[in-house]
Formats: sequence, C-alpha cells, structure tokens
Amino acid sequence: MPRFAYALAALAAFCSPSVAADTPSFSAEVMPLLTKAGCNSGGCHGKGSGQNGFRLSLRGFAPDQDYKWITREFSGRRLDRTKPEESLLLRKATGQTPHEGGRLFSTNSREYALLLDWVKAGYPGPDKNETRISKLELTPASKVLKPGEEVQLVATATFADGTTRDVTWLTKFDSNDAAYLDVSPGGKAKAVRNGASAVRAMYLTEVAVTVFAMPFDRPVDDKRFQQTNNFVDTHALVKLKELRIEPSDLCTDEEFVRRLFLDACGILPTAAEVTAFVASTDAKKREKLIDAVLARSEFTDYWALQLGDLFQNRKERDHDVRGVKGVRQFHDWLRKQVEANRPWDALARDVLTATGSNADNPAVGYYIVTVGEQRHGENSEAPESIAQAFLGTRIGCAKCHNHPLERYTQDDFYHFAADFSRVKLDRKEAKMGPTVLKVSHPDQNQNKNPVGVSQPRTGMFMKAQPLDRTKRDVAPRDDPRAELAKWITDPGNEFFTGAMVNRVWKHYMSVGLVEPVDDLRATNPPTNPALWKALNAEFVAKKLDLRALMRVILNSRTYQLSSATRPGNETDARFYSHYYARRLPAEVLLDAICDATGVPDRFDGYPLGVRAVQVPDPGSASYFLRAFGRSDRVTACACERTGDVNLPSVLHLICGDTINTKVNGGTGWLAAQLKTEKDDTKLMDDLFLRAIARKPSAKERETITNLLKGTPRDDLFRDLFWALLNSKEFTFNR
Repeated sequence: MPRFAYALAALAAFCSPSVAADTPSFSAEVMPLLTKAGCNSGGCHGKGSGQNGFRLSLRGFAPDQDYKWITREFSGRRLDRTKPEESLLLRKATGQTPHEGGRLFSTNSREYALLLDWVKAGYPGPDKNETRISKLELTPASKVLKPGEEVQLVATATFADGTTRDVTWLTKFDSNDAAYLDVSPGGKAKAVRNGASAVRAMYLTEVAVTVFAMPFDRPVDDKRFQQTNNFVDTHALVKLKELRIEPSDLCTDEEFVRRLFLDACGILPTAAEVTAFVASTDAKKREKLIDAVLARSEFTDYWALQLGDLFQNRKERDHDVRGVKGVRQFHDWLRKQVEANRPWDALARDVLTATGSNADNPAVGYYIVTVGEQRHGENSEAPESIAQAFLGTRIGCAKCHNHPLERYTQDDFYHFAADFSRVKLDRKEAKMGPTVLKVSHPDQNQNKNPVGVSQPRTGMFMKAQPLDRTKRDVAPRDDPRAELAKWITDPGNEFFTGAMVNRVWKHYMSVGLVEPVDDLRATNPPTNPALWKALNAEFVAKKLDLRALMRVILNSRTYQLSSATRPGNETDARFYSHYYARRLPAEVLLDAICDATGVPDRFDGYPLGVRAVQVPDPGSASYFLRAFGRSDRVTACACERTGDVNLPSVLHLICGDTINTKVNGGTGWLAAQLKTEKDDTKLMDDLFLRAIARKPSAKERETITNLLKGTPRDDLFRDLFWALLNSKEFTFNR
C-alpha cells in the first residue's frame, strides 16, 4: 500500500474513531451537562449573539449546530485531542483559564470527568440512531416539609425503548418560587418558609415537577374547615387545612349583592335591589339571586366584552380592512353566542374553523387580526394566539427555539403551525360595496401539495400535527383546521377545558388556580390540583356550559367569604382563605361612575347611553379607559388588561373631569335629589346605597350630621358623593 494511503487511513481513524459503549453521549449527556451548568442559558452563550465569540442554542435545542460550534468553530480551538486536559472548553469551565462565567465545577468532579472522557474519545457528535427520551419523572412527586427541612429529588428518564436511567446529576432543577422553596443544582430541595411551591426539572426535551407544602405551625379551629356549600369548598378547605390557614367568615348580604352584580354583570345593584335583598328572609336568597343575575342582559353584555378580549376583536393593525363595522359584527356575533348560552366547545369550533367572508361569517374576524393580510400559515400569529387563547399555552418562544420551561420543541411549533398553512386572506375589491376579506378554502385552490410547512432551522417538512404529537394525515385538499378543532375541543383535552376553567375562576376569584392565567404547563402546576381536576370534571359533565360553571363557583362558600382577614390568613394570596379585593376593571368602573351619578359618557360613533362594556372597539377614544387598563387586544395575553392602582389613575379620580363634572354639574341624579329630597337622612342613605350598596354606619351618620350644621347642604352632599366615589369601597370590589 502506498505511504499516503496509510496516512489517509490513519487520519480517517483519528478523525472518525469508533464509539465505545461507555463513551459519553453528546446528546444525552454532554448537552444536558452544559444546560445544567447554565452555559446555554439566555444570559450566557445561549442568547442569539452568543457571548464573547462563543454561542450555543438555547437550552441545547439544536444539538447539531451546537456540536459544530463547539468542535469546528475557530479551527476547533476549543478542544485539544492531543492533550484533552488542555482543552479550552475544560479549562474555562474549571477556572484554569479566565472565564466571565466563573468556575462551574472542579477537576475532581463528575462533570469534569464526563467532558474529559468525551474529548478523549474523539468528541463524537449526535447519533441519529440514539434512543429518544419519552418521559421524565421526579420522586417524590409531592412532599410536606417544615421550614428548614430538606429532601433529595431523584430524576428518572424513560426512553422510547423502555429503558430507564437515573439522570438526577444531569437534570436542571429550578424552584417556582425561591421565597418559599430552594433547590440546589444537585436536586436537593429545602423548605424556606410556610406556604407552598414546586420544583421543576428539565432533562433533554422533557420536564417534570414536584409539589411541596410547608404548613404553618399554629393551632387552628377544625370547625372552620367543616362548612361547605359544594365541592369547591370541600377541596379549598382541604388545602387550607393542610397549610393550617383558617378561612374568613361569610361576607354580609350587602357585600354579596354588590360583589355579585359587579363580578357577573359589570354593573352596580340599584338601591332598591340592595334593600330588597337585605330584607329578604329566604334561606336560598343568594342562590336565587345568582340565577337571576346570570339571566340578565347585562351579563350577556359583560361576557361579550370578555370574549372580545380573548379573541382580540379590534381593527386589524396593519391595514384598516374591516374598520369598526367588522369589529361590531364580530362583537354582535359573540354577544349572540353568550345570549344563547352556546357551549364553549361549539363556540370555539365555529371560530377555529371560520371561513368565507367576514360580512357573512363574523367569526372570520378572528383570523383577520391573527393572520393579517400579508401574513399566513407559519408566518402569522395564529399558531401562538390560538394555543394561548384556547389551550392556555404559550408556545411563541418555540417558534425560534425549544420552549425553555416546557416540553414543546421547535418542531412541535411548526407541526402545529402547519394546521394553518391553508389559511390565506384574499382581499377582493367589489365593484360596489365595501372591501371583503375571505379565508380561502383549500378546495377553491385545488391544492395538490401536501399539508405542512418547512422548519426554518432544519429545512425539514413538518406535517400538520397537534401539540400532543399525535400522528395524522391530512389530504391535500382538506382544511387541517377541522381535525385540529376536534382535537382542541375534545372534552378530554384538559388544556382546552382547563384554560377556560382557569379564566372563569380567576375572573370571580381574582387569582387563577394557575398563574399567569394563560400559562398552563406541567412545570406550572395549579395551587390546588384536586380543585382543578374537580372543576374540569364538572365543566365536562355540564357539557361545557359556561353559566353552569359560573353557577357552581358563585354558589360556593369560598366565593362568598368576606374580604376581611382574620389572624393567620392575612398574607394568603393564593389559596382563597378570603375574598381578594380588587380594583374594578376600566369599563366597569367608568360605567359605575356613570350609573351612580346618573350622567352617562358619550363614545364617538355610538348613541348617548351606550355603556363602556357595550363598546366593541378597544380603539374608541377614552382617556379614562386607557388610563385604567382597558385591553388593546393586540396579543392573546390576558396581561393586556390591567387592574393596577397607579398615581395617574388615582389623580384622575381625585382631580379629573370624570367624577368632578358629573358630581358638581347641574344635571344627574344628585342635582335632582337636592331639589326634591328634603329629608337629609333619606338622602344620606340613598347616597351610600347608590355608591357602595350599604347604609352609613352609626359613626358615619353622626359625622355627616354634625357637618351639616356648619356647611351649606348642597356643598356637603356633593363633597360626600365625591368622597364615596373616590373611596376604596367604591373603586374596589370586595
């Protein structure tokens, strides 16, 4: 054999060594190790531009690219096969060479030994034939600890071939709330303070979670955990008893009637309604009032507004192709669905599969704002908007890389996006009449191409597939949304039912069982898993009837607890030991001011008397609504609507025109009462009932009566009304 042939053979053997059975796996060991060490985190080399000339894919989502960058970039300067111990990758990680990230592990560590063995073996790359992981489990799955106690978690990976492996030392552990629970890089969890939290773990593409409870060490009255109206209370009280947090007493009738009207209908009860309810001796009066309120037209108005937020009903941001007319059409359609009490799955299917002209099918408006005239398929906002709105799942980050907190990969995103690859908006100018947008039906195009999209990083063709990775074939001329809608709205899909259960629960209880309310994932478990499952089961059993779900929540003692705290539950903000007072939403607060004063606001393009909750377009000009956190409906995130208390909004109530003009003007309810009602005690009672659904206390009555002796009557009652409308009791639901 010629000399150069021997040289080539030797070189080939050197460059492509055989991989021994005990050689470290790049994909299953090296990359998880770099992830655990934080090397490929967003704050280090995992960000888009990398760090100091070295980049890695975020959390190792692209091992092929990572391998190339580690072994080939800059002529392979990071690895030294002749002197593996001198490899820059090892020297920086162990602090032998200056490293901005500091020392990650010692030369005596298991981590160092793994990387050294990998380099010595010729640093083999990803193996396409390597068995993929199918599941990650943590033990224990739940645990009760005392503050200061520790427990070692064990992470076990199950692979597609059925084998299992203890991967604890390669798993990345994080605490969901370090104020309550700490966890070491090695998986040792330590309770920090009383309460509850969870530890999440990630290995390769899989995630797992362990839930911890840290009960308070104090005596409690067992009798306070025995009063229940329905299963909601049973599960809520079990959790409170476990944590040794006593629930508050029931709210008063005055508090309940105001709370219910504002929460369910977005309106204040009238003085007559409050008086009649408080005077009633019917043992079932709360239950009957709930039924009556859920049947009111104001309930329909208010929940059409909620669905408008969810479905981002607004003028399309890029081109005003629908105008306000299209927004109104979609709003009217949503209102009719609420009025008819359409089951949530039926309503959702209509929106998900909407096609045709938005003039004929207003639900098409949802695709006009999420797809957009110039965007379609994987380039539109539809995949992430639909996942967040209907499944409560945030997959937007998987568009560019694997989800950092969940099992969804970049491939999962584009499989899901393929379901919308047939959705295109055709703008056709009619000879007469308005511009019409249509969602193209695939049959119109006689499309013969397979249904799918190209994954931009790998170039691989991604067939239409739901997020649970169920395989399915879609014929070229079929609309893949039809099968997707079946999967999404299947009653057995807990993400679908849970997303709406969580939204409704948060609406009435202020805090979702999962927070953020639209971030359902395995690593973000509900604060009360048993209650979560029970509510989902009830929702399914009642055929996804939203009113029936609300009726269960509203009739619970948990909803009807007082917002006043008692010793031991003052700091609770997650387990529903009392009603959590909150500022009224923007539209509700403005309507409440208008209703109380009897002076309506006017909205451009709408007749006088239209209430804020009835205005379909979030773009309608209103400084008040903008200042108080109305949703702009630009994204699917529930965070667009805010209930924050800030200085500008407080100053507007105190000094702005909204309250001052309505109270001090010559029109409205107070101006008329000052002329016709001569009984100061009666007027005082009416003012309080109208604003805060109760009569003044003895102390308040005495103070006001004394002030009347030295203050002009009209001035005093105007000041009193102004003070009531600026009080927490008015601006908050409690």
